[in-house]
Amino acid sequence: MSILKKIAFQGEPGANSHEACRTYFPDYEAVPCATFEEAFEAIKTGACQLGMIPIENSIAGRVADVHHLLPASGLKIVGERFKPIRFQLMANKGVTLDQVKIACSMPIALSQCRHSLKKLGLAHESAGDTAGAAKALALKPDPTRAAVAPALAAEIYGLDILARDIEDARNNTTRFLVMTADKTPEPPPFTHRCVTSFVFKVRNLPAALYKALGGFATNGVNMTKLESYMEGGHFTATFFYAEVDGRPEDRSLALAFDELKFFSEKFEILGVYPADPFRDRV
Repeated sequence: MSILKKIAFQGEPGANSHEACRTYFPDYEAVPCATFEEAFEAIKTGACQLGMIPIENSIAGRVADVHHLLPASGLKIVGERFKPIRFQLMANKGVTLDQVKIACSMPIALSQCRHSLKKLGLAHESAGDTAGAAKALALKPDPTRAAVAPALAAEIYGLDILARDIEDARNNTTRFLVMTADKTPEPPPFTHRCVTSFVFKVRNLPAALYKALGGFATNGVNMTKLESYMEGGHFTATFFYAEVDGRPEDRSLALAFDELKFFSEKFEILGVYPADPFRDRV
């Protein structure tokens, strides 16, 4: 008998990450984790074969916790998935929209629906999680309250959707990274366009970052992301996370990495994975 594979996500059942797991890995059992640290640990220990981890949102920006955990996680990136974010206003069974006075959800979700909620005349109340707000409402019914959460949460917690797709921006999209504990994951086919993610720390030299990145320009490598971090509580920006188009075997990227390594005291590739087709639609 085959063992059911599992994929970890952070949040309550019914969260956007849960929806992403269902959409892209329907054959895996989605396992909720209270924190990102717990999700990473579930992948590292083998309790889950994969993880679906949000890294950035087109409206809210990067997920800071993930960026700080990622370099030291020991995990590898094997894929990326883009998910359009759709929020639903949901309430207990039988409740009508005119009865609702307060909308509950996590602050980011409320801010992304603020114009729609204002038109509906609803006050806001913060919760720790979108799906968590739906769960709390199911456990303690109240006709004056509604939750702002993904449609899956209404299905799981037996709530009625009163207003659909209330997000203010239709281009609201979250990018997820698919993570594994496999140190040497199978490389993507050479027929696929690829993304390479890596971290590096420049040496303490004048213009070190400028020199380290020069090879990407001279070799025509497209860098799509570069972000700096404080390391060890010091107010210095010498540690970086970056993403580029291509794979390390490409001559142009290999040459760029050689130059980067010369001016860096730390360099690690976190993953080489197929670019999601969503990139071609934006």
